[in-house]
Amino acid sequence: MTRLLRQARRCGMGGEIPVAAAVLDARGRCLGWGSNRREQDQDPLGHAELVALRQAARLRRDWRFNDCTLLVTLEPCPMCAGALVQARLGAVLYGSADPKRGGLGGTLDLSRHPSAHHHMRVEGGVEAEASRQLLQSWFRRRRQQRESRTETPGAPARTG
Repeated sequence: MTRLLRQARRCGMGGEIPVAAAVLDARGRCLGWGSNRREQDQDPLGHAELVALRQAARLRRDWRFNDCTLLVTLEPCPMCAGALVQARLGAVLYGSADPKRGGLGGTLDLSRHPSAHHHMRVEGGVEAEASRQLLQSWFRRRRQQRESRTETPGAPARTG
């Protein structure tokens, strides 16, 4: 998780929300990793979990991950949580919980939903404080940057 937090930090410096993920096989080898790429690729599906899953699927030449674990710095959103169920992940370990948008317990839990055809082990709180601080500081800097742009003399006033 420490490596993922470093990758997430680099991702955040590039303008993306700082989230990183890795798919590990049963022996702990990394099959795929990714960080958010929505802004870079202008892709609404450019979430770290999906980037890591695609890479792992290409490497394995399989879309089933029953024996694998996904590590991710932030609780997956409902879109990503649905993809993880579809990919039949064995386990998901995440850092910071997302009470506003989390899909594995934050707002809903797709891993335990009655419609889920696959159930995976989910554990949150892995390096949670470091992950939470990274995200909070990134969003704080982003708000400050926006405020400083609107307060610049001669800058057009923002409306709405």
